[in-house]
Amino acid sequence: MIRILPLCLGTFALGIDAYIMAGLLPGIASSFDVPAAVAGQTVTVFTACYAIAAPVFGTLTAGKLVRRVLSVALILFILANTLSAIATSFPILLLSRALAGVGAGLYSPTAFATAASMVSAKRRGRALGLVVGGLALGTAVGVPSGLVVAVHFGWRSTLWLIVALGGVALAGVISRMPEATASTPPSLRQRVSVLADPRVAASIAVSFVTSAASIGLYTFAAALLRSTSGVTDPLPYLWAWSLGGVAGIYLCGMLIDATGRPESMMSLVLVLMLVVFPLLGTAAVHQPLALVLFGAWGAAAWSSQAPQQHRLLSLHSDKGGIVVALQSSAHYLGSAAGAALGGIALAAGMRFTQLPLLSTSLIVLALSGQLCVAAWARSDLARAARNVSLIGRDLS
Repeated sequence: MIRILPLCLGTFALGIDAYIMAGLLPGIASSFDVPAAVAGQTVTVFTACYAIAAPVFGTLTAGKLVRRVLSVALILFILANTLSAIATSFPILLLSRALAGVGAGLYSPTAFATAASMVSAKRRGRALGLVVGGLALGTAVGVPSGLVVAVHFGWRSTLWLIVALGGVALAGVISRMPEATASTPPSLRQRVSVLADPRVAASIAVSFVTSAASIGLYTFAAALLRSTSGVTDPLPYLWAWSLGGVAGIYLCGMLIDATGRPESMMSLVLVLMLVVFPLLGTAAVHQPLALVLFGAWGAAAWSSQAPQQHRLLSLHSDKGGIVVALQSSAHYLGSAAGAALGGIALAAGMRFTQLPLLSTSLIVLALSGQLCVAAWARSDLARAARNVSLIGRDLS
């Protein structure tokens, strides 16, 4: 397992880079004299390029040496974040964020495949869990810690921290990765064939809208706090969001295992968002309540992935890699769409205090779709039970 630690460090750096911009938006907006709505598009370009690059480069790198692929990805990631740290204009910053997203999208699928190939089949789940854990730890611990650095040394210092982490990961990849070749990912035809299943398409659509609502709002969390209650340090709230997320992942996994009903768990997650979001615009002035709401929001946001993955894997257990990749793309594309939608709404005259209501409307849409998915699942279970009953009667 020690051999895959460089992969974990790489995903740790990626996890920070994917979400840190939400806390840096006020500083970025001030440095480049742009509205927060415009600054928020740094999140849009990163997540969009990440989502698009992952499947595209996963196909192009098939058969290539994983050490070389991972090294090129990290070099691009490091150079892009260096450019972000020294950017002298906002267009250059946007370009650098797009390049960082491409580097992240090139790195992630190769890192997951490499981790799985470096251990025995019995230890594969643990290896993948460690690499995925790097992303989660980057968000839960790395983002608030990076914001501490930004408070004391400026927003650019956080990007230099990410550059340093990427450099350490690159050194580990060069020295420890095997001379193996990257496996061939699912073809576009295979992906489309799975997505043609209306049950898969419905779940993917719910994931897309949920991410647009939740991560799109998270992008402007710091600006929302400042405009509603004059909060200049969003760090306690983002810590609450992150720690709530860690707790949410753990509890959601336990409940799914205990009930065997991932569709119902996803419905509960969306109901929790439906309760929290309308309160964010007015409750932020009361710090204790706001911290509780951010914690509950983080728990719901992070918990939304597990039940969706369980549902998709139950539908196509023989095509696990494809459905998980589709779920990941839906999450990141939804995040990009949510950040873009929030920016457009603000540019059109919407106030920051109204952004939670926009996210609420999206959650209503997602919950409506999820209730249909849950009804669909119950129908499938009832049909399967009838078939088992008929088979038992015939045998008797």
